[in-house]
Amino acid sequence: MNADNSVAQRHRVVVIGSGFGGLFACKHLRKADVDITLISKTSTHLFQPLLYQVATGILSVGEIAPATRIVLRKQRNVRVIMGEVDDIDVEGGTVTSRLLNQDTITPFDSLIVAAGAQQSYFGNDHFATYAPGMKTIDDALELRARILGSFEEAELATDQETRERFMTFVVVGAGPTGVELAGQIAELADRTLDGTFRNIDTRDARVILVEGAGAVLAPMGPKLGGKAYQRLEKMGVEIQLNAIVTDVDARGVTIKDGDGTRRIESACKVWSAGVQASGLGKILAEHSKGTEVDRAGRVIVEPDLTIKGYPNVFVVGDLMSVPGVPGQAQGAIQGGTYAAKAIKAEVEGKQQPQERKPFKYFDKGSMATVSRFYAVCQIGKLEFSGFFAWLAWLALHLYYLVGFRSRFVTVLEWFTSFLGRHRGQMAATEQWVFARLALEALDKPDGARELAKQIGGESASENGKSVANTKAAEAS
Repeated sequence: MNADNSVAQRHRVVVIGSGFGGLFACKHLRKADVDITLISKTSTHLFQPLLYQVATGILSVGEIAPATRIVLRKQRNVRVIMGEVDDIDVEGGTVTSRLLNQDTITPFDSLIVAAGAQQSYFGNDHFATYAPGMKTIDDALELRARILGSFEEAELATDQETRERFMTFVVVGAGPTGVELAGQIAELADRTLDGTFRNIDTRDARVILVEGAGAVLAPMGPKLGGKAYQRLEKMGVEIQLNAIVTDVDARGVTIKDGDGTRRIESACKVWSAGVQASGLGKILAEHSKGTEVDRAGRVIVEPDLTIKGYPNVFVVGDLMSVPGVPGQAQGAIQGGTYAAKAIKAEVEGKQQPQERKPFKYFDKGSMATVSRFYAVCQIGKLEFSGFFAWLAWLALHLYYLVGFRSRFVTVLEWFTSFLGRHRGQMAATEQWVFARLALEALDKPDGARELAKQIGGESASENGKSVANTKAAEAS
């Protein structure tokens, strides 16, 4: 075990997570008389709202996920360490993180937990094998390979039933991510790939958006949800509401609705139906008296975003449960900024914990892009859709991208993708598809044979080569 025993002369702040909450907290402590340690299980600051554009070939990973160390390079009071946090001792004031087989213990005087959330399959975690979520870079690259691989398999199919299965794409969940993905898959098939195959017409692809509730973009209200619904239908997306997914396997999904149980044969599926908070919420609840978590695993915090009895431990972003604050970037940014200002005021002797004003969330609105030149936007009581909403969406997302280069390259990629038919990030490999299945197989005694069986290939041969030769898109 590697213990960080360095003597700190200044107030020590530990920030867990390099997302919006963690990064903005660090930046707002730039001029504070503190020493900051940022702990993250990834090496990048991920701009999650644009992950779907990585999955559909518009943007590269580098534009939406700059290296955290480079982002914070000029901030001399920040130290970045990589590792996954597996314990928080709120009494002793330490955080234990692990990288490979090495543990690191980092002491703190103040702690900001901004660990975010992950995809929720509502107790059916095995769905992830066949329907990746959209929360990580790995998810986006895997989905890109599954989408493009499905078209390649359809090109080689020798019967109509198989061809239709590979050209059917199912998106589960009609929130912003699901709507954006469904729209971009449809545009990818209708514009970018049109005319690139000889045995299939990519415009024949079916894109099916499945939603358990009775509306598209339900949190944005019936007006904007209806606009998005109409736009998707015009693009050829099939929308199925009040439809609950009860099973997902390699060859399709099983759905239950008012007409009973039915089956959709589909090689490529994506899950965007729910989120589950980081497991650190449960750790905080177990290590502190009176702290509770809600059904999604989010920590029910005090008015100043701290946990009960520990005014030096803040929880922000998707991990905090605050009425009226959605799990979006704005909530994380404002929460991280609030925590940083509270810590700075205490260090400077301007404010004691008991004097803090409650956190107040300022709702700057919600947006979702449906297709090129069309988005829906809600700012307060103002609701509008169409081209100007799309421009507002572009401007907002450009503003929050980190770094001039990322903004410049993103504008160029958007220009060529939306005005023309070209998408510059269409590379995909079988390894991106197989990685999840291979990792799962490592934990099984007869993993190779089970892996081959799961993805629909032949039984594993004596030399194990059948797994490597199994077609990538069958894993979808």
